Amino acid sequence: MSDSGAEQRQGGSRRVFRAPRPKNKAGRNLPVAIATGVFLGALVLAAAFIGPVAWYPLVAVAVGLAMWEVLTRLREAGYYQPRTFLLVLGQAMLWVSAPFGVEGLVSGFALSVLFLMFYRLFHNGRHKKPENYLRDTAVGIFVLAWIPLFGSFAALISLVDEGGPSGTLFILTFMIGVVASDVGGYCAGVMFGSHSMAPAVSPNKSWEGFVGSIVFGVTAGILVVTLLLDNPWWVGVLLGVALVICATMGDLVESQFKRELGIKDMSQVLPGHGGIMDRLDGMLPAAAATWLVLTLLAEL
Repeated sequence: MSDSGAEQRQGGSRRVFRAPRPKNKAGRNLPVAIATGVFLGALVLAAAFIGPVAWYPLVAVAVGLAMWEVLTRLREAGYYQPRTFLLVLGQAMLWVSAPFGVEGLVSGFALSVLFLMFYRLFHNGRHKKPENYLRDTAVGIFVLAWIPLFGSFAALISLVDEGGPSGTLFILTFMIGVVASDVGGYCAGVMFGSHSMAPAVSPNKSWEGFVGSIVFGVTAGILVVTLLLDNPWWVGVLLGVALVICATMGDLVESQFKRELGIKDMSQVLPGHGGIMDRLDGMLPAAAATWLVLTLLAEL
């Protein structure tokens, strides 16, 4: 077989079969991106196998770095955001979920929103009116929901209790689903992508890529749910569909965010991938969907 394709003789004639050429460029330095991905994957696997005692700190660091990136880009674009204050609130939301679960997380989020609303009233002092109060307060609340609220569900996945499987298996279920969705969408988008899902938001996000994500995500969901969690296959279908839809919407949200700020990547912290938030954009809402499905499953 040659590089140009496989050759087959039929009735004295020669037919050359060629592999389909990608319709789109990969859009990243693949060797560097793969090396970075392998390192991050090893880090995640190590934390997953250790359990919540390592998983929570890893998620906390990722959430903190993502918030720092986003808040820094917002400040550069002219939005007044109390970066240190919001970072502290975000970490408090995440860590309070460890002992108090989702009730602690929701309470932490509500208090964080209240603190931010009151803080912004007087950031110029009592004798000066606040500037852009509604705009900057709304953006701050958006950041608190987008990163630490959704990120805390990624941490909470390690505490899901079905009375059987360990937290490690739930973390692996989530991560395998995310990776499968990402790989399926990337490969199908590069090879076949020609119909844009939302050209005004993200021209490179195609319906073909979405279908690839669904196929890979649902397949992975069925496999991990049946083999790791010993649950019915239809739970894997539900998990895969929910995870892929939320991950795709998360990608589009970040695309619009960067489009409005006029930037390509949140930062260059991760070689070949951009910033931390460029890796977490789809993962964060997918974590909330995964936690919801697994928690409902635990109560059946």
